[in-house]
Amino acid sequence: MQKTTSYMVLISEVFDFTNQQYIKNIFLVLVGSAILFLSSKFRVHIGPVPFSMQTLAVLLLGCILGWKLGVLTVFAYLFEGALGLPVFAGTPEKGIGLAYMMGPTGGYLVGFLLGAGITGFLAERGWDRNCFWMVIAMLLGNIAIYVPGLLWLGNLVGYSAAIEFGFLPFLLGDLLKLLIAALLMPYIWKLVLSRKDNP
Repeated sequence: MQKTTSYMVLISEVFDFTNQQYIKNIFLVLVGSAILFLSSKFRVHIGPVPFSMQTLAVLLLGCILGWKLGVLTVFAYLFEGALGLPVFAGTPEKGIGLAYMMGPTGGYLVGFLLGAGITGFLAERGWDRNCFWMVIAMLLGNIAIYVPGLLWLGNLVGYSAAIEFGFLPFLLGDLLKLLIAALLMPYIWKLVLSRKDNP
């Protein structure tokens, strides 16, 4: 039943969206794209390669906003980058705009859309309220990011190099982010629902 029943996503449970929904959605997209920008610049040094928190932000935004608004938020972020704003992890040092987006990380950027859509879709079925299902949702979201990312990178540098430099060094960081999300989302839901039951 958990996989087929429709659930309210976290943002709709916390805030009332019955009035001025379009204005609130625009606000959420702008805030979400700002979070994606900030997460791309925040580096964590664990293991051989530092990693950003951006994939965590992408997948959690999908869970929090739902798949439609989550994908729209990522699209807005990518549009900002395409316009030349230095919102990506490697900008402006490694280029800006479409030139950067067509580079080695281009496939991962496309994967952000898929990842947010998948976790948002699964959150609408209650997967973000349970640690086990949240782990599965994060795994699927990460796969959705890595598949186009590695295919694109492999086309540029070869698939062995893509695995070596675009996948293996980030496994530890992705595992850490997966565990954070799997613990964080069910805990937030528990707090929200307990406050709703005991106003």
